[in-house]
Amino acid sequence: MALPGGLLTRGEEPVPLKSISVTLSIREFVAGVSATLNYENEEEVPLETFFVFPMDEDSAVYSFEAEIDGKKIKAELKDKRKAHSIYESALSNRRQAFLLEEDRYSRDIFCCNVGNLHPGSKVALTLKYVQELPLEADGTLRYVLPAVLNPRYCRPGSSEDSCLNMKTPVVPLEELPYTFSMIATISSQHGIERIQSNCPFSPMEYLGDDKTSAQVSLTEGHKFDRDVELLIYYSEKHTPSVAVEMGQAKDNPDGLMKDPSVMVCFYPNIPEVESPVICGEFVFLMDRSGSMHCPISKQDKSQLRIEAAKETLILLLKSLPIGCYFNVYGFGTSYEAFFPNSVKYTQQTMEEALRRVQLMRADLGGTEILTPLQIIYGEPSIPGHPLQLFIFTDGEVTDTFSVINEVRRNRTKHRCFSFGIGEGASTSLIKGIARVAGGTSEFITGKARMQSKALSALKRALQPAVEDISVSWDLPRGLSAKMLSPEQTVLYRGQRLIIYALLSGTMPPADVTGEVCLKYMLQGKSFENRVTFSLQPKPDDNFTIHRLAAKSFLQTKDMGFRDTPAKDKKDVLKVSIDCGVISSQTAFIAVNKSLNKPVQGPLARRDVPRPILLGAASMIPRFYGGGLDRSPAPDHTLRKKCMSLKEASPEIERAHSSTNRMNLETHPTVFGDNHLVQLISLQNADGSWYPDENLAGILGRSLEDLLAAIPVKDANSSSWATVLAMVWLHSNAKQMKCEWELLEKKARTWIRIHAASIMQELVKAAIAFTKSSVDPAIFAL
Repeated sequence: MALPGGLLTRGEEPVPLKSISVTLSIREFVAGVSATLNYENEEEVPLETFFVFPMDEDSAVYSFEAEIDGKKIKAELKDKRKAHSIYESALSNRRQAFLLEEDRYSRDIFCCNVGNLHPGSKVALTLKYVQELPLEADGTLRYVLPAVLNPRYCRPGSSEDSCLNMKTPVVPLEELPYTFSMIATISSQHGIERIQSNCPFSPMEYLGDDKTSAQVSLTEGHKFDRDVELLIYYSEKHTPSVAVEMGQAKDNPDGLMKDPSVMVCFYPNIPEVESPVICGEFVFLMDRSGSMHCPISKQDKSQLRIEAAKETLILLLKSLPIGCYFNVYGFGTSYEAFFPNSVKYTQQTMEEALRRVQLMRADLGGTEILTPLQIIYGEPSIPGHPLQLFIFTDGEVTDTFSVINEVRRNRTKHRCFSFGIGEGASTSLIKGIARVAGGTSEFITGKARMQSKALSALKRALQPAVEDISVSWDLPRGLSAKMLSPEQTVLYRGQRLIIYALLSGTMPPADVTGEVCLKYMLQGKSFENRVTFSLQPKPDDNFTIHRLAAKSFLQTKDMGFRDTPAKDKKDVLKVSIDCGVISSQTAFIAVNKSLNKPVQGPLARRDVPRPILLGAASMIPRFYGGGLDRSPAPDHTLRKKCMSLKEASPEIERAHSSTNRMNLETHPTVFGDNHLVQLISLQNADGSWYPDENLAGILGRSLEDLLAAIPVKDANSSSWATVLAMVWLHSNAKQMKCEWELLEKKARTWIRIHAASIMQELVKAAIAFTKSSVDPAIFAL
């Protein structure tokens, strides 16, 4: 059942929300955001309005205030139950009240309630938050302002009190009655090279000659058809840094805000090494719900999500190492597995998996991810092959915390890499499952390619494990550091590591320094990164570091309004209220007590509509006579579909030969004219290629010409075909090297074993045969 939040139409009443304006300030890798919602009641009766909107799950919301007729009312953060009680009491006494809360089932959905907005009044509600910004693989800083809140699938009987269950109207983009504006200021001591966005922005304007600060603004007329994304390129590579922030001892004698806080940012230079023995169980869990038939983005010629998923699976399957184990699951309302259990990676199992990939469709109904996860975790572990789980989904799940908790319960037996597909994917789900299981998360929107992000994650999964990670402090006598960040158990090459701590004790004179050291082991070798920093704390009116530290703590303890363990709920409530950072257990509440008399007249409800994206309309539930039709689609009851290897492909039991390989002549109809995917599909599990009509067709030659051009008498024809394929990759798909470098590495290994002595001659002849300009030196073994 998809929950878009409500009815398709609700009469012709004016919408009280008129505009949303956002002011963004980015300093180095931290964003401060102020978002203002402007309301006006144009009716003759008092109103209660509801507005449901998305928020990045890393956001630490710390302020909520209302401005009414020039008077500001600052909201207080209270226990959620108490906040609701105050709000209901204010409404019953005809007082103006304002409530801001996080959804009970997902950290990335918020609801803003405005109660007793009297006729003719105007109200501006402003919420503020701070957020760490993620780092892309190329060192780019990425900020995303979520603007799309897609329908989310909900199992019948669950999440009844989610914000999304409010009957919020949804309207086409062109009918959205409120406007959206945004202005961004970026500053960095390293200098700013450029700023890019997926939305129309004004040209970047530097605010000084040293190019350390710049400003951009969103052009008018932005529709809520995509999240607003900024990519920020700083002039220098990031270096380790430490910031110390002054505490607030007077107002917090025993809370987290009392002492100075520290934020340490490491960029560990982990060397690129190969594991002597590559093993593992690789399970790919792919969303096949109906929404996967939508384009990845609204940009022209954007690939369908399901087609990008199929190409991604082919690349992943071809890049797996010989000897590992693997399986592929598809999920929707039901789920399917390629094999009854994970199977050993061989030529035969790889071919069967590829055959199944070609048959994949976005035809499994809603987004029910919890059951297949439980099935995967219930399978017996394979000795010597630790589980690596890759989850691909558009994230349209309501009960997010249940999924995260299931992953958390099994965190000791696997690592989880997650991928959010398309605009509006749940940041709470995608980031949450990766965080609790020691993996990484990626989002695929705009022009981003699922294929390259998935292969980057596979490279991380294949890295030798970094072990014995520790952080130590060298501080003056009388001063100690209390870690607030969870214990670090996973480090990846190219990854940034942020650590939060509190400094307690006697602060030394201004010129005294401290040192923090990150140590880890890799393949028996010890590595360390040290940073020396000033211990003099700096004031910050917004207490940015304290609140980011609180958010980091809350993300490890807060598992939703209902699911947070009793032993953690008390800590979550205390830290949330002490630091003023909203959680699932708290809500902001404000009551306008300055009105001399109660608001007169019956209270009318007005729900602020949300835009509906192309493709999401098919997920909207039907309403009949005010009731919701919750019946599942036919034949989509929860079940497992799985054919045994023998049932799925009887011929697979026969010994492998070139004649029983799957007929890849179907590839042009499956993958269009994508020669790269066609070529990769032809690669064998061991890394080699066969010389056949399909390979010759991609090279634009006949098979007879291909075989006649073998430069060395009695040379293995597969060696010749493999070198030809490698030359083609370097000549025709160089810009996508990150997607095929793992499978090309397999090809090099195969050549090293079977044709190292004649490699130079083969490469030279292959370059001539394909009329390529590739430098032969890049093929040095």
